[in-house]
Amino acid sequence: MEELLNSTAGDLAQLKYAVDTFYFLICGALVMWMAAGFAMLEAGLVRAKNTTEILTKNIALYAIACTMYLICGYFIMYSSDAGGILPNIGALIGDENGVDAVLAGGDDAPYYSSRSDFFFQVVFVATAMSIVSGAVAERMKLWAFLAFAVVMTGFIYPVEGYWTWGGGFLSEAGFSDFAGSGIVHMAGASAALAGVLVLGARKGKYGKNGSINAIPGANLPLATLGTFVLWLGWFGFNGGSQLKLSTVEDANSVAQVFVNTNAAAAGGCIAALIFARLLFKKADLTMALNGALAGLVAITADPLSPTAVSSTIIGAIGGVLVVFSILTLDKIRIDDPVGAISVHGVVGIWGLLVVPFNNADATFGAQLLGIVSIFGWVFCASLVVWFILKAVMGLRISEEEEYEGADIAECGMEAYPEFKSTGK
Repeated sequence: MEELLNSTAGDLAQLKYAVDTFYFLICGALVMWMAAGFAMLEAGLVRAKNTTEILTKNIALYAIACTMYLICGYFIMYSSDAGGILPNIGALIGDENGVDAVLAGGDDAPYYSSRSDFFFQVVFVATAMSIVSGAVAERMKLWAFLAFAVVMTGFIYPVEGYWTWGGGFLSEAGFSDFAGSGIVHMAGASAALAGVLVLGARKGKYGKNGSINAIPGANLPLATLGTFVLWLGWFGFNGGSQLKLSTVEDANSVAQVFVNTNAAAAGGCIAALIFARLLFKKADLTMALNGALAGLVAITADPLSPTAVSSTIIGAIGGVLVVFSILTLDKIRIDDPVGAISVHGVVGIWGLLVVPFNNADATFGAQLLGIVSIFGWVFCASLVVWFILKAVMGLRISEEEEYEGADIAECGMEAYPEFKSTGK
């Protein structure tokens, strides 16, 4: 009988391991699909003459993020207090530890594959870098951007990620960020803000008399599709951060995370649409799209603790904040073509600050410490890298190339060759 019980326990442990590993991988695939969402959103919100270049940026940054996180990022973020460069990759993600414990059903058995953990984490890195892409669109040199991506994904992001998810000082201080409102989204926005400040605004965006000239995107259907893709991918982003599914408690938690994530996005979209209508007397689609994304960013810090109604309110406040922020950044002449700094930075801060209202274990002091630490590190480190790149290779395409479009200047091809470029 004892042998039968041990055998049953081992089989059950193996089943739970398989289920949790499979769930983790599927959630990682959903987050990877967000790369397509960012690509479509940004391609829709830039002018036609810059479409090929923005798409090249998005696929290249994803490949760079995967490679740099494999080489050194994962090791810095998760391996040890010492950290390091060029570790034994096989020891980190190539070998499975605890296999005997899984087979035996031991209490110390891991509940998912270490390879699935790496895959899930690497797509988060790419998401943070994708945020930078849209903010510096239409005037940055492609290879300068990709050079920054190497440093951001291989070093800057893993360092601040270690502080919380790797067991660093923010984790010890009680900083709470369930799926990355700060660690991923605010970090990406901080790097983007540093880049925009060094880069400057697009030609013609701001007039000498203080006027702000709208530069509409070329393909709003594509931008809308990108938003829906991101909305879908966010279920993996937040749902996968529960880490496992194979117990009743975890399954119920995942279901709650999915419901809250969806509710916040809906609240953000509705609030931004209504607020924009009150301000502009028109239904502004781009504000509605950014409102949905703002709701998703806001709930990411804690998609488990609130009720669905509370999540809707959190998302709605994020939707209002993003409209305010986009308008404010324009007034102070910070040119962000897709609203990335507002969506991921300003609303990311809101998401972190609202956590203690629903999670009794979180404190405002710890949340503020996390906000200041992450922003300070990423912004300052990024600023240094941007200035170095500016001095070494230059950041900005020429005024003539900007007028003709980055597609021809940087990629030698157009996304819509059947339409003649007007240079506008």
